[in-house]
Amino acid sequence: MTKYEANKTVDVNGVTLHYAECGEGRPVVLIHGNAEDHNLFGTVIGQLTAAGFHVYAPDSRGHGANVPLSEYHYADMAEDIYQFIKALGLEKPALYGHSDGGIIALLLELSHPGTLGIMAVSGTNLKPEGIIPSFIEEYTELNRKKPDPLITLMLTEPHIDPKSLKSITIPVLVTAGDDDLILPEETWLLAESLPNSTLVFVKDADHGSYIVDSEVMGEMLIKFLNKEWE
Repeated sequence: MTKYEANKTVDVNGVTLHYAECGEGRPVVLIHGNAEDHNLFGTVIGQLTAAGFHVYAPDSRGHGANVPLSEYHYADMAEDIYQFIKALGLEKPALYGHSDGGIIALLLELSHPGTLGIMAVSGTNLKPEGIIPSFIEEYTELNRKKPDPLITLMLTEPHIDPKSLKSITIPVLVTAGDDDLILPEETWLLAESLPNSTLVFVKDADHGSYIVDSEVMGEMLIKFLNKEWE
């Protein structure tokens, strides 16, 4: 996996976020998933910068190079990224979020409408029950034996009302693997609830296989950005 050092920091919402920045052009913010860091997007970052985009890839609060926390909430993480965007002076950037990063993207635009110019989300659920039952059962048992605040987060949040998504009118690319951790009906509900969405189920892919060390997601994202970003 290609790695990009998170050698910059910014103080937002009571925490310090480490982030990587590279490239030139229109701004694209990348938000990783639970227990990951910005290097999840190593291949995607290289593709975006080569395509002429300016990439900002923060580690979410408590993740990666940031100080671990004892409690997490998606609303706090969404506010972090909103303040991150404002602190760096980004005007209507694109935001791509994978898994928890997609939840953060949705909550950010719901709480601060008009912040983003375009959005893409992958493997994203609106409620904990949107994850496949076997995963819920496995991690509930793991968390019972050894409590982990990040596992607690994904077992208890988010709670996004599909009707509220009607207010997000920017173009949104929604993707999932055809063998994803997110139930197919949850992905369909998400896409159908967004007024200006494009839905793609990636063949022969799980939750992250078409993103990590793969050029599939980067190619889709670049195509979408070039088509929809006026």
